[in-house]
Amino acid sequence: MYAEIIAVGSELLTPDRVDTNSLYLTEQLNTLGVEVRRKSVVGDDRALLAEEVRRAVQRSEIVILSGGLGPTEDDVTRDAVADALGRQLIFSAELLEALTARFARLNRKMADNNKRQTFLLEGAEALPNARGTAPGQWLETDSAVVMLLPGPPHELKAIFADDCLPRLAKRLPPQAIRTRFLRVAGMGESDLDQMISPIYKPYANPMTTILAGAGDIQIHLRARGSNAAEAEALLDEVAPRIEELLGERVYSRDGASLETVVGRMLRARGATVSVAESCTGGLLGERITNVAGSSDYFVGGFLAYTDRLKVNLLGVEAGMLALHTSVSEETAKAMAAGARARTGSTYAIAVTGEAGPESATGAPVGTVIVGMAGPDGDPHAERYTLFGDRNGIRARAAQWALDYFRRRM
Repeated sequence: MYAEIIAVGSELLTPDRVDTNSLYLTEQLNTLGVEVRRKSVVGDDRALLAEEVRRAVQRSEIVILSGGLGPTEDDVTRDAVADALGRQLIFSAELLEALTARFARLNRKMADNNKRQTFLLEGAEALPNARGTAPGQWLETDSAVVMLLPGPPHELKAIFADDCLPRLAKRLPPQAIRTRFLRVAGMGESDLDQMISPIYKPYANPMTTILAGAGDIQIHLRARGSNAAEAEALLDEVAPRIEELLGERVYSRDGASLETVVGRMLRARGATVSVAESCTGGLLGERITNVAGSSDYFVGGFLAYTDRLKVNLLGVEAGMLALHTSVSEETAKAMAAGARARTGSTYAIAVTGEAGPESATGAPVGTVIVGMAGPDGDPHAERYTLFGDRNGIRARAAQWALDYFRRRM
């Protein structure tokens, strides 16, 4: 069974407001095994909204609208749904009585336009709203269930949890949706897809989605079954084969971020880490400390952007910098060794490179060197060639540094 969510409100089409209701509704529907196949945002336009509803009930068995149930003229959801379904709006004396009583309890005078909220779609059932003035509505047509819910999240969530979920659970066949979230570092999206597509393409269930970020790829596998065990079994047909093919590039199987995974590894070893950064300008330390509880393993770091500070803060030899430049394996290793020696951390990670737009050392823009020092021998380093603009290169450098550290550990 499929669902569609329509968020109503012109404010949601501006950069100032984000539709968070659909995220909550999707999560709740998934617990019932219902897949959301479409989400849309429609402004306060009665004709456009009516057309969207008309199409939605033809495509999906469940249609949920959020917003547009207030008392003002731009709250057009009730009217638009009535237009789309060919239904009348029926005045409810019971709703008016409840609304009047609510204003009385608040010692407020009810404006005349609040009476707009006392009209129900023909055949609909009112869903009480204990947290606001706009009741929800539940309507069953020949082909779909249509729900009208208020826009404020605390009102929508309460009505959906108390009234809509129990009704849906009674009418839906037993089914379950289960997911696996694999996260991959160290390769591009096209290379990854070329490698794993022969495994996932033959399957419509599970469904595979690939999402790419700066040096980070997420593989989402979603399986539908009549119960949780059946859905998990479908995932077990596909996920292990993808993991085996990708090998150590897979750093997370539960959706955890790379910095979270690195933190777990350090905590499990009772180890600590420090950083020495040049081209990343503090992004690596920010990533590590973005994890709650990182003080258990993160000691601190150095932002040594110039050669002078590399010498004064980290003990990098001036002669070596003159010979090899700051963008070299030798410098990255020396930076990591200096950070470890000065902080007493178990490990240290160093990053140096050319983020652009111009090169100060002669190394091509996008050249990044990651160094690591630890208790198991001499420092080591690896050179990368990264792409993107300045911000993109810096973001990827922090990602590659974390992944290099993870793999070396």
